[in-house]
Amino acid sequence: MKEGVKKISGKAGLPPGTLVHIGEKKSEKVRITVMEYNEGECRERDIASLNEYIPSQDKSTITWINIDGLHQMDVIETIGRLFHLHPLTLEDIVNTGQNPKLEDYRDYLFIVLKMLYYHEQKNFIESEQVSLCLYSNVVISFQEEPGKDLFDPVRERIKSGKGRISKMGADYLTYSLIDAVVDSYFIILEKLGEKITVLEEKVMSEPTQKFLHEIHAMKREMIFLRKSIWPLREVVRSLERGDSLLIQDSVHIYLRDVYDHTIRIIETIETFRDILSSILDIYLSSVSNRINAVMKVLTIIATIFMPLTFIAGVYGMNFRHMPELEWRWGYPLILLGMASLGISMLVFFRRKKWL
Repeated sequence: MKEGVKKISGKAGLPPGTLVHIGEKKSEKVRITVMEYNEGECRERDIASLNEYIPSQDKSTITWINIDGLHQMDVIETIGRLFHLHPLTLEDIVNTGQNPKLEDYRDYLFIVLKMLYYHEQKNFIESEQVSLCLYSNVVISFQEEPGKDLFDPVRERIKSGKGRISKMGADYLTYSLIDAVVDSYFIILEKLGEKITVLEEKVMSEPTQKFLHEIHAMKREMIFLRKSIWPLREVVRSLERGDSLLIQDSVHIYLRDVYDHTIRIIETIETFRDILSSILDIYLSSVSNRINAVMKVLTIIATIFMPLTFIAGVYGMNFRHMPELEWRWGYPLILLGMASLGISMLVFFRRKKWL
């Protein structure tokens, strides 16, 4: 847990619906962006307060309100009051430890996603919670902080007026935002796939203790990804097969495509987990083989020196009546015999393919 991060234990004992920001403390001002568009035009502006927001009277206009920053409770309370958000919805928005989920409040759909980024310099995955509220012609998105935004391509498509997004409703906009988040997972998987390829090459060449730490770090990343993405499958499936009037039949086919992407991502994660387990097994086997090789060499050396030590021990007892001690050539003969015995044992081990 980073310094300056509020823990969920800070909510213990508080009534349901109490707004307490769970996550890293921020000091930046909350940014509120309003984008209104239809097939003919698009208007985007930043507003200082939601009190300045005036809903469009044109039913064909789609409004996208994006909130960057969840640490100012007055902003969350204001938007909850303007759009009649349930207190439990507001509580889930500011609690950034949520898993992906979908809740139907009839008037609106509440969706929680995990927006993931791969930090190139620090070489790890960062996570940000994104909450979406879908109304008939309004979409409200809540993000933890500005600057890390995967929704810029969606904004560009809206501004350019190209494609279906300017002609479709708020449900298609919600699909586009979900699709942008899901597509970013493929980028992360590509990066992880490259790291796994490097690990596979290292396991045969340099299986060091550092290598073991890298494997365990990768396995933790896979667990984190699985926890962040696995529930999303049921979220998209519920949207695609749900009976909410806020999702038109024309959007179901696109949600089905996102569902297929989610399945592919989950399968890739499971494959990566299996590969990492195999790499770990290979590493342990390699270390064990090295230890066995060292032990075999030491055992052979000890075996060769056992009879030599016995002979040296016999003639080192210093008894007075040992005839061999008086022989003129006794010493070189004993050395020659010991050398012959050692060489014979080496030849025997070689024929047995123990060396």
